[in-house]
Amino acid sequence: MAKRIDVKDLNVYYGDFKAVEGVSLTIEPRSVTAFIGPSGCGKSTFLRTLNRMHEVVPGGRVEGQVMLDDKDLYASSVDPVAVRRTIGMVFQRPNPFPTMSIYDNVVSGLRLSGMKDKKALAEAAEKSLVGANLWTEVKDRLKKPGAGLSGGQQQRLCIARAIAVKPQVLLMDEPCSALDPISTLAIEDLVSELKADYTIVIVTHNMQQASRVSDRTAFFNLAATGKPGRLVEIDTTQKIFSNPKEQATEDYISGRFG
Repeated sequence: MAKRIDVKDLNVYYGDFKAVEGVSLTIEPRSVTAFIGPSGCGKSTFLRTLNRMHEVVPGGRVEGQVMLDDKDLYASSVDPVAVRRTIGMVFQRPNPFPTMSIYDNVVSGLRLSGMKDKKALAEAAEKSLVGANLWTEVKDRLKKPGAGLSGGQQQRLCIARAIAVKPQVLLMDEPCSALDPISTLAIEDLVSELKADYTIVIVTHNMQQASRVSDRTAFFNLAATGKPGRLVEIDTTQKIFSNPKEQATEDYISGRFG
């Protein structure tokens, strides 16, 4: 069951530097929420707080609250590894494990969690590759290296790997920025399909992409150079792109800055 995320008064730090300040928002289940804004405004940093990837960075810490339904993800009793299984992540550049086959890439997370049954692994691999719209392209070469696929196929392989462990949420950090237009369109189509089963959050510099794939859009900005990033506004994508509340959003959407 896809889950809802509620963030309240979140501050994000690298050591003493406050990178993001005072973010409160809700991400609805079975929807696509896009984060847009100029470079350096904290979009990706904030995204990584949603599955506790931020604290992997030396000095990375947060203040505030991130709730997944009724569960506080930063409670002392919560295992960060379990959070990252529940909230999967797809990175900017495709990163299949280079020494692994296509099949082994997909089932790597399942094996790590203790699944050994070969039939169950094979069924999960096929289901995940079908879900990532990659099965028909790779079903006859599952033992070939994942790194031998094209860039767009590698990114879909990474999505298959992410959904194989059955997360509730998928985070995507500029998943198309390293891809050609045809591969980008394939990923966008896939995102639109996946939201039937997942809560999806995508960071993108491409405003046309945000307008095409997302249901809601959040605009992040910097008050000034060296100041923390902040959430300016979040609303339906149609509203953000046609009639935003804030002048700064209007200026960014229309290309007057950023």
